[in-house]
Amino acid sequence: MVVKIREDHQTINKAVYLALGVNSSGHKELLGLWISQNEGAKFWLSVLTELKNRGVEEIFIACVDGLTGF
Repeated sequence: MVVKIREDHQTINKAVYLALGVNSSGHKELLGLWISQNEGAKFWLSVLTELKNRGVEEIFIACVDGLTGF
């Protein structure tokens, strides 16, 4: 999802990335929202590291749009 963000007195487009999880009861949980100008391996490494540090133990399915190395 792309949103308009005001930064340094200018309006620019930035992407919002989100992570959804399904708990052991089958309920969906929003794990986080991240705003970034662009995505890449470093961005996703930071997201996955944050999720791991917050207690996510396993990722069974990841929907991505062709990011190399994911």
